[in-house]
Amino acid sequence: MPLASVYARRIARRATVLGATAALTVTGLLATAPTAQAAMPTPVSAATARSYLASLTVKAEGSSTGYSRDLFPHWITQSGACNTRETVLKRDGVNVVTDSSCASVSGSWYSQYDGATWTVASDLDIDHMVPLAEAWRSGASSWTTATRQSFANDLTRPQLIAVTDNVNQSKGDQDPAEWMPSRTAYRCTYARAWVHVKYYWNLSVDSAEKSALQSVLNGC
Repeated sequence: MPLASVYARRIARRATVLGATAALTVTGLLATAPTAQAAMPTPVSAATARSYLASLTVKAEGSSTGYSRDLFPHWITQSGACNTRETVLKRDGVNVVTDSSCASVSGSWYSQYDGATWTVASDLDIDHMVPLAEAWRSGASSWTTATRQSFANDLTRPQLIAVTDNVNQSKGDQDPAEWMPSRTAYRCTYARAWVHVKYYWNLSVDSAEKSALQSVLNGC
């Protein structure tokens, strides 16, 4: 099936599909290259990320027992009527217009993970670079609720980014040994951001995760 037909069906039926880098012209998906890229905080350099990764505790991933997204309160109010999701949408988009409730009513967003550009905010998820469940298994299970809230709404580190919703859902709670962005040009940034977040929040890595990150970072 032609890619254009796949995307047309996705827009119409919200079917699960992968993003594409081809130039397409369908409702909600622009044919032109983005005029700006997502403004997620810049992660540490590859050299610093390699240093950080070497210092992280390596151990088997913990249990998901007791995990709930409700234990990581989000999205919290950031300013005025804007919560964290709306703040990231405004930050990562181009020419974003919001209504009195801070909901994005127009603009465009380039998804770094798959190279798609969207004009409808509902087509985007705000991805936690290090997923909440992954954080739970890597040390967050022992945190206070206040600390987990800060982690889930962290706008200072490269932890939150607006991406194509179905791509975020395909990532789920997988670590870099299990999932990486299909857009290979972003994998270096992704690995740097992942390590930056884990280092700042003092989260552990498992051996497969560390090996996958080392492989990417060594090629940066």
